Amino acid sequence: MATLDTSVLNSINQTTTTSGVTDSTQSVSSTEELNDQFMTLLVAQMQNQDPMDPVSNSDLTAQLAQISTVSGIEELNTTLEGITAQISSSEALQAASLLDQGVLVGGNAVLVGNATSTPFGLELADDVDNATVEVLGADGSVVKTFELGALEAGIHGFVWDGLLDDGTEAADGSYQLAVTAERAGESYDDLQTLSYGVVSGVNQTDSGAQLDLGPVLGVVSLDAVRQVL
Repeated sequence: MATLDTSVLNSINQTTTTSGVTDSTQSVSSTEELNDQFMTLLVAQMQNQDPMDPVSNSDLTAQLAQISTVSGIEELNTTLEGITAQISSSEALQAASLLDQGVLVGGNAVLVGNATSTPFGLELADDVDNATVEVLGADGSVVKTFELGALEAGIHGFVWDGLLDDGTEAADGSYQLAVTAERAGESYDDLQTLSYGVVSGVNQTDSGAQLDLGPVLGVVSLDAVRQVL
């Protein structure tokens, strides 16, 4: 039984493998030209095939299915490029809307100044039976303790009034947070402390939107934001 010459089809498949999937700039016209070449070859072979040994319907159908798959991949790539562009545009707009907004991101710093302190947060992957947050001074000593009790999974925000455990006001500066938690009678550590920062700038980079939170927290990605306050 005769078979189709797959040289053009192989050329199409090779082009798709080396540039159609990895090179987002391949033009639609290039794909159309390859399709035309394939169909021209197919018609020529059908016209010149041995009538005593014709190409089978199944073989013909298989070849046509492959060229359709190649075209489908090109259309899919074009669609994905459009979706990616829309996501990038949406991310940029979302980041821009956060300018001058307060946010919570992963971190363990809390700042005190002018008798006020920045908010802080705690993110838990599961419910816990008890949680305790300690505020540490520059020398590592505990200056304030928060007994939070049982907490549900999720993000919890807190505000420190700036008073130490002895009732005096904390000196201006940066303090660190330390958390301990228990679940079902055992120590639990699937958690993270959250620090507060104000978005002072937004930069769009190849890796996505970057938010400038100032000298203490620095620059973070948009997906690092756990809560907007």
